[in-house]
Amino acid sequence: MTIHASPATHRWHTVVPAISDREFELFQTLIHRETGIFLSSAKKTLLVARLARRLRELRLTSFEAYYRRVIGRNSGDERVHLIDCICTNETHFFREPRQFEYIKHRIIPEWISQAAAGRRSREIRVWSAACSTGEEPYSIAMLLLANLPAADGWRIELLATDLSTRVIEQARKGVWSVDKAGEIPAEYLTAFMMKGTRSNHGKMKASQQLRGAICWLRLNLNDEAYAVAGPFDMIFCKNVLIYFDELCKTKVIKRLLEHIARSGYLFLGHAENARSVNCGLRCVIPTVYCIP
Repeated sequence: MTIHASPATHRWHTVVPAISDREFELFQTLIHRETGIFLSSAKKTLLVARLARRLRELRLTSFEAYYRRVIGRNSGDERVHLIDCICTNETHFFREPRQFEYIKHRIIPEWISQAAAGRRSREIRVWSAACSTGEEPYSIAMLLLANLPAADGWRIELLATDLSTRVIEQARKGVWSVDKAGEIPAEYLTAFMMKGTRSNHGKMKASQQLRGAICWLRLNLNDEAYAVAGPFDMIFCKNVLIYFDELCKTKVIKRLLEHIARSGYLFLGHAENARSVNCGLRCVIPTVYCIP
């Protein structure tokens, strides 16, 4: 027997309700309060596109109804869904290559020299504070593991955090299409990535050594305090501050600096800077700052 969907049922899958200015302002305020992300009025179409699927899944006929669902009692899980929907998660392996060159040719030799002189330990701690689907922390891990080997007494520990639970779960698996292999230097690709076969044909997976170097955690940079154990030798917070207003951006940078080791480094995205934060940071190359 074939059952045909009624016109009313079909509408759940095809019709996206319009969002009023008032409804948009409600979400704009809620999202800013929860995450620090400010959606300008130009982002109204983006918000509708991001939330439309969730409205269909819940069979809600208006954005006001979804807003009531998000702020209602026991709404914690739905707020997580909302945040997952509005987060932008574009990333690549070895993004901002100039930064990785600086780490390899300036920072790592500095650490090796200091360790040899007994002026620092051989433990390196790094925090990727907006890790998205994991390409950034895996890139950092490949660079450090290759140039600071355990055989020489080095211990590498990475913390990777993101606001989105969805991308953290994806990142933890460490699996990507082989189409992304071209983003990884050949020597690191050979050493740290496994090529899938049979049912995993067309995929690649991070090695156990690589996955074992990274700890994953959901964290909201808009929180008043960060439940992470510093200090870190390097903190990466790239391409996320652009979504914050100036007040939130300043607060985030100051909170990050509370977790950086003396003489540690802060890495930002190419469209970001820390000039507005009066905290004594020294810019060593564009987007890379050193703690005096």
